[in-house]
Amino acid sequence: MRLLGNILWFIFGGFLSGLAWILSGLLLCITIIGFPLGIQCFKFAMLSFFPFGKEIRYSAGAVSFIVNVIWFLLFGWWMGVGNFLIGCGWCITVIGIPFGIQFFKIAKLSLAPFGAEIV
Repeated sequence: MRLLGNILWFIFGGFLSGLAWILSGLLLCITIIGFPLGIQCFKFAMLSFFPFGKEIRYSAGAVSFIVNVIWFLLFGWWMGVGNFLIGCGWCITVIGIPFGIQFFKIAKLSLAPFGAEIV
């Protein structure tokens, strides 16, 4: 199921989503200030290409908490809400529920990506 889900995801939007995150990450990595944000975009790209079968583990730390608060205020809240709403749209149909769950996973990562590890 994981392989089939990842193939369908990649064909129906995962490729474009991951490519957009990679391009955003490359643009952010041009500056020193944007470099940490660019690294987070690469995390999103990894998850956007093939999200089925991956989980997110968080490690707590004071620095990651502070940076996550800044991320949440600048970028995370609208990314999280957007992915959550898309996930709700996918969950309207029974066939779309697995895709909706993956959007919820991406929404959670978009709220607090610092200190997160994709396994």
